[in-house]
Amino acid sequence: MALLLSLLLILLLPSTNAYWPPSPGYWPSTKFRPVSFYRGFRNLWGPGHQSVDQNALTIWLDTTSGSGFKSVRPFRSGYFGASIKVQPGYTAGVITAFYLSNNEAHPGFHDEVDIEFLGTTFGKPYTLQTNVYIRGSGDGKIIGREMKFHLWFDPTQHFHHYAIFWSPKEIIFLVDDIPIRRYPRKSAATFPLRPMWVYGSIWDASSWATEDGKYKADYKYQPFVAKYTNFRAGGCSAYSPAWCRPVSVSPFRSGRLTWQQYRAMRWVQRYHMVYDYCRDPKRNHALTPECWS
Repeated sequence: MALLLSLLLILLLPSTNAYWPPSPGYWPSTKFRPVSFYRGFRNLWGPGHQSVDQNALTIWLDTTSGSGFKSVRPFRSGYFGASIKVQPGYTAGVITAFYLSNNEAHPGFHDEVDIEFLGTTFGKPYTLQTNVYIRGSGDGKIIGREMKFHLWFDPTQHFHHYAIFWSPKEIIFLVDDIPIRRYPRKSAATFPLRPMWVYGSIWDASSWATEDGKYKADYKYQPFVAKYTNFRAGGCSAYSPAWCRPVSVSPFRSGRLTWQQYRAMRWVQRYHMVYDYCRDPKRNHALTPECWS
């Protein structure tokens, strides 16, 4: 009984360390094999702005082009991660992204799950934006489901691992194996269920990326460079048999997060979340029923 009470107190009480997250107790990135870039991906656009050296991919943006890449196969569920390092200094207007999408298969009516680094100005931290689009809600009629964070470390100094876990019942965003956001399936209308590919890119989004477009990309600081390595992926491709079971990012085969993982996620959201679309009074939440259902 005493042990149970101790565990409950640990679970319910916030961490006293506001500078570094508590341990999640489980490291899913170690459970999936590394994938070499040329084995798992191909260039999508801007081939002259992309290079691979010892399995580390570099892509960059300048006045002539950005660059993007795409997985060879589509998936219907899985874990998808990469270690990423972004450029320091003035990067306003520039987006560095790692995401899932089926926009080429369903133009104008696509699904998308995003991890995006929103460029910044001198002295201000990068914003890490997570987002979910459902069936074209990103195509003209924007119904984004953004949750934004200022990370507890400087993403320009070292590589850190960023991942998306997508199963038929939930999406979990992870940073260095720490869950930072869980997006559950509450209805088929608010959850992506069609196969998606894995993408990465760097591009100019000056119209909205930095403080709602206040600061634009300034090409006197070009090239803007992003580096990707340690690609890891596992799951059910679109070509897998029907009996292929979704992978997990917890010790439980069901995929349910442990109390330590929930505790770490609550810590991140308490100390480092800077925007949650469900709490935005300016949003029309009739369009986002998952916020109140």
